[in-house]
Amino acid sequence: MKKYRNFPMVPKVVFGQGSFDQLGEILLTKRKHSDAPMIFLVDDVFEGTPLIDRIPLIFNDHVIFISAEEEPKTVQVDALVHKIKNDFNDLPSGIIGIGGGTVLDLAKAISIMLTSKGHASDYQGWDLVQTPSLYHVGIPTISGTGAEVSRTTVLLGPDKKLGINSDYTTFDQVLLDPDLTRGVPKNQWFYTGMDCFIHCVESLTGTYLNAFSQSYGEKAMELCKEVYLGDLMPCEARDKLMMASWHGGMSIAYSQVGVAHAMSYGLSYVLGVKHGIGNCLVFQHLEEFYPKGVETFKQMMHKHDIKLPMGICTELSETDLDTMINVSLGMKPLWENALGKEWRNVATPEKLKSIYSKI
Repeated sequence: MKKYRNFPMVPKVVFGQGSFDQLGEILLTKRKHSDAPMIFLVDDVFEGTPLIDRIPLIFNDHVIFISAEEEPKTVQVDALVHKIKNDFNDLPSGIIGIGGGTVLDLAKAISIMLTSKGHASDYQGWDLVQTPSLYHVGIPTISGTGAEVSRTTVLLGPDKKLGINSDYTTFDQVLLDPDLTRGVPKNQWFYTGMDCFIHCVESLTGTYLNAFSQSYGEKAMELCKEVYLGDLMPCEARDKLMMASWHGGMSIAYSQVGVAHAMSYGLSYVLGVKHGIGNCLVFQHLEEFYPKGVETFKQMMHKHDIKLPMGICTELSETDLDTMINVSLGMKPLWENALGKEWRNVATPEKLKSIYSKI
């Protein structure tokens, strides 16, 4: 009999405009005692804004502001875990991430490493985590990455960019408040939303596709098209993009992403390109693999007058280019989903070099 993966899902989720104000009530039942704080990791773009005053701090709860200018790193996780263990006598009651994909991934990784031995880089891979993580909550302030629902936390390590993929990575609670995504800069809104759109394209055309992932992927794709090709009111667009992100993340929970994500990992590792724009930079040149998806993507770019950077790979040394290619080709499940078991016959170093040279 075929054995199917028994993947975890987020067990509790709240959705609705203004639902952030329920956070204190939600956390109250998870507090162990007054000396076990809730640690809030918050995107530093919110420092000094009214949102900080709405965070339900009691006892010795603590806020740590996080810069999302760079991709999250394993050394950053280790440093934050060390700080938390040094600053408090007891393990926290929980870790709450408030921000985009970078902050959410850090929250997931820190909750794992607070109960695991060694370094974060030791757990980059699939199902290497053996100890249940600390209680952790995800609160996205931008929509698209699907980090709020996925079982992975993508990190830049000393020699690779790879997620901690485990049953203990998934958030215990997610709070989806579309109001928190107000004021996101246009380009960031587009790039992060395209992460969701590209999730769907890669999931729906992949060899791992099944009815479970297809049902979520199709809904997320429909919502992305409404948001980026329709003429919705801002309030409705925020609601629908948040739901697209959720469904897009679910679509890859039981399948996988593909070529754009694999190649964007190479860009990120060598050049520090952030995930959303990295996917866009690669995806625009993938007509060979995703012709309909790329056509729709370019329609969305045109409608929102998005101009992608050009020539970012032209000055790379052969060594850097080889590193970029090797990092990308190391993402075996992504290539297998995109191209099947014989993916190495298509995804050659020469093929990847030709695509990178266009970026």
